[in-house]
Amino acid sequence: MSLDRPVAPNPYDLLPPVPSFTVTSADVTDGAPLGDDQVAAAGNTSPQLSWSGAPEGTQSYVVTCFDPDAPTPSGFWHWVLVDVPADVTSLDTGAASGALPGKAFHVRNDSGEKGFMGAAPPKGDMPHRYFFVVHAVSEPTLGVDDSVSPAVVSFNLAFKSLGRAVVHGTYQH
Repeated sequence: MSLDRPVAPNPYDLLPPVPSFTVTSADVTDGAPLGDDQVAAAGNTSPQLSWSGAPEGTQSYVVTCFDPDAPTPSGFWHWVLVDVPADVTSLDTGAASGALPGKAFHVRNDSGEKGFMGAAPPKGDMPHRYFFVVHAVSEPTLGVDDSVSPAVVSFNLAFKSLGRAVVHGTYQH
């Protein structure tokens, strides 16, 4: 079986535009290969993220990691962290497996786990892109619970996002 297929578009280019703000990472360099810590078979550790310049009125954040290059029609959600308090502007390396800030919680990623799953593209497949996104939310809570899918989180973000900050890494096995 061949995995040859077109490169998926940047999924965030397909959404209604919102203002951007800044996200940086000590662990992810935009457009560069991920380190072993962010690979499922190696460290499987969520990266450090810091953000600033969120739009006025931001009342909470959602942090996600999405791979649009997975060989599925819907990509692959690696991390969905919801209801991060507005006064939190960074997550330490490994934060997904530790105590979460405030009333933040995880929604199951596409591997079925509540937490972060590192990069795990099929062996020999093209380089995959991993979009780490901080979404500024107009409400103190997104209005979902931890039983919903990442698609439901994304649907709610379509109506409650004030801004979006994106950094992406790549990985090929």
